[in-house]
Amino acid sequence: MSDNFYEQLAVWSQIVASILFIGVLIYGWVRFIAPAVVKSQEQKNAELLEAEQRRDEAKATLQTAQREALEADNDVRAIAERAAHDATDLRTRIVDEARAEGTWHVKNAEGELDRSRAAARQQLRDELLEKAMGIARDAARKLDDATDRRLVDEAIPGGDGSGV
Repeated sequence: MSDNFYEQLAVWSQIVASILFIGVLIYGWVRFIAPAVVKSQEQKNAELLEAEQRRDEAKATLQTAQREALEADNDVRAIAERAAHDATDLRTRIVDEARAEGTWHVKNAEGELDRSRAAARQQLRDELLEKAMGIARDAARKLDDATDRRLVDEAIPGGDGSGV
């Protein structure tokens, strides 16, 4: 066998070995690497899908929270307005009640003052009358018959028949 044959055999053995090596590489790629890459890609896609779903849920939750915060702000404003209105109404009612009660107390006091004045006048009249009666009694005890006769004559003209 010639050198050419061995050279050809060496070339063909390298070609066959290369083809076998490429076949093993292709078989390894198809059997192990490609499914692992596909599986890894599917896992990453699933993770990405789950992350997008969580993001969408978070956005929805955020929008709901923002709406609720806006509603809470509106409720706070409404409560504050109602409280201010109620406070104004309460203040007005308290002032009106105080005025009415004050007016009632003033009228009561005026009536009491009038009654006290009338009672004081009556008491003063009674005291004055009592003192006047006491003075008149003292004077009447000191009167003699002549003075008594003269006073009666002066008070009642013609009371004794003399006629003035």
